[in-house]
Amino acid sequence: MPLIILASPKGGVGKTTLTANLAEQLRRQGRDVLLVDLDPQNALRLHFGVPIQDGSGFMAERQHRPDWRQHLRRTASGVLLLPHGAMELRAALDLAIALDRDPALLATPLREMLADPGLLVLADLPPGPSQVLQVAAPLASVIVTVLQSEAISAAMLGEVESGRFLGGGTLGALSASRLHYVLNSVDFGSPLSRASAEAVARHLGPKLLGAVSRDEALGEALAHQRPLLDLSPAGAAAQDLRQIAAGLDALVPASPSFPAPQPVPAPVAHAFHPPATPPLPAAAYPLRRAW
Repeated sequence: MPLIILASPKGGVGKTTLTANLAEQLRRQGRDVLLVDLDPQNALRLHFGVPIQDGSGFMAERQHRPDWRQHLRRTASGVLLLPHGAMELRAALDLAIALDRDPALLATPLREMLADPGLLVLADLPPGPSQVLQVAAPLASVIVTVLQSEAISAAMLGEVESGRFLGGGTLGALSASRLHYVLNSVDFGSPLSRASAEAVARHLGPKLLGAVSRDEALGEALAHQRPLLDLSPAGAAAQDLRQIAAGLDALVPASPSFPAPQPVPAPVAHAFHPPATPPLPAAAYPLRRAW
């Protein structure tokens, strides 16, 4: 029943790509993973072979309160995916207003997902403060804040570490103890990127789960709608992702009622050809027993 949310104080830091690949690695480590896209950019699905013209999703229809299970997709690796769904700007603003008035619109389905003690739920949140973050943060076991290796990240550390980007006040203070960090896109060939990364690492200490090297294979993996761990399993970024996933795995131990399953072997790269993934029927969930 743990919930891990990935957030960022600003956009453009590679949060969604990181979320997708961490979900893949946690599945390979033996976890049953449900991946939830709460970012209206609706980009998480593109990492898993969902056709770009398929705009259906969990959040796009949230105001009508449909059963969220009808939007579940099973990916090639076994990760379960709930796409956000395509939304126009006006619809996204209306949803934010609705969540402000009735947080249960999101809190109720999240609690239903967390009711399975053997399931690890990862959620990709929109960047910056948001109503989604206000609802999800109190339910989260771990809040992973994604920063990029740049001077502005080092300058924002005080703001980020205080939890104020979570909304300030009591929520920020209560959430600060569950905050952990990942530094993304570290370019060791750039003196500025390396210096910024070192400054952030010194400041955060053990709260820093790890850093991901800048790696062109990440972009290639997205272009091919394949996991990085298939496309470039021995690359620097893949090794970094394994380390970060191991740290997350240690932060949210498996439920004692359901011992952690044995790790599954990584699929052969050339065997991964994601099909068009139709929604699973509502009756297919809870799915743990069927996995």
